[in-house]
Amino acid sequence: MYPSIYYALKDLFGWDLPFFKMIQSFGFFVAMAFLAGAYFWTKELKRKEQQGLLSTTSRKLLIGQKATIAELITSAVVGFLIGYKLFFIVFNFSAFTENTQGFLLSTKGNFIGGLVLAVISVYLKYREKEKTKLPEPKWIEETVHPYQEVGNMTLIAAFAGLLGAKIFHNLENWDEFVADPVGSLLSFSGLTMYGGLICASIACIYYGYKKKITVAHLIDAAAPSLMLSYGIGRIGCQVAGDGDWGINNIAPKPSWLSWAPDWMWSYDYAHNVNSVGVPIANCVNDKFCYHLVPPVFPTPFYETIMCLFLFVVIWKIRKRIATPGVLFCVYLILNGIERFTIESIRVNTLYHIGTFSFTQAQLISTLLFFTGIAGVFYFRRKALVH
Repeated sequence: MYPSIYYALKDLFGWDLPFFKMIQSFGFFVAMAFLAGAYFWTKELKRKEQQGLLSTTSRKLLIGQKATIAELITSAVVGFLIGYKLFFIVFNFSAFTENTQGFLLSTKGNFIGGLVLAVISVYLKYREKEKTKLPEPKWIEETVHPYQEVGNMTLIAAFAGLLGAKIFHNLENWDEFVADPVGSLLSFSGLTMYGGLICASIACIYYGYKKKITVAHLIDAAAPSLMLSYGIGRIGCQVAGDGDWGINNIAPKPSWLSWAPDWMWSYDYAHNVNSVGVPIANCVNDKFCYHLVPPVFPTPFYETIMCLFLFVVIWKIRKRIATPGVLFCVYLILNGIERFTIESIRVNTLYHIGTFSFTQAQLISTLLFFTGIAGVFYFRRKALVH
């Protein structure tokens, strides 16, 4: 396992570059997931606009205005916060690479560094506005294409997704949250994918609605990207060994899988980022010296394969489904089937109603499945009425 990019570079290429300890493997692949999702979302929105399914909007902008007090104060605050942390990191870089999360979430910083960057930030904002200042500020009308909103929606999805992932994780692990609520909320570990998906989707749909983008076409355009992003995000879970693995698997590898490496069937997640399991003998890999005994099913790897395959399926059929909203419903159905299936061999908290046991993900995936089916009938009926 590679808790950070540093360990991957050192193992694969022999490069000893401590700087890369600050780039967590899971976070890296989550960033890649958002970038890939934004790329395909943009492509789909452009295609739908070319087909006349989406139209542009306009907005008024005031140009030529000098820097306002609010803009200068905002620049000062942002500059101070960045400088406060940045200068502290520079002067304590070795300690920072060993505990990146702790440094970022702590209140420690360099006050002088914050003041310096605040002054620089205010000056740059002032100079920027002076270069474009007009004798008389004027209003102009700007045309906005739906795909130009993808950047904003991606940032909204990232923030809302992180918030939702933390909320759903803490609901699923209530005892851990009650024992350490502050630590549970501020920790970068402990994220529930479905919580992120639900909250990010709601936030983006609301934003798109406010920007007058037809919701049915917006969510259809997002369907392939959502499946792809989920698959790429699971690569981060696999590479980092963040605890999203399967149940114990000591069964011999079946003959039909003889062509595959052993780890694809049963894996011990050595050097996992959570430091879970039993100590590895003679390990010199910093604090990540644990592996699972017995080994388990590598479920993040399975989900990556399934989601990438389903992405290809959705991408191939997207032009054949003419009814707005139906493609997104197909995504919900496929996502629900995929996640419900993988939960049967995955470690997770169980809820009990009488003799019936289920996980949070199984409950949500079931709801998504039936929501998708209901959505297909709803959108098809709506199209017939219109």
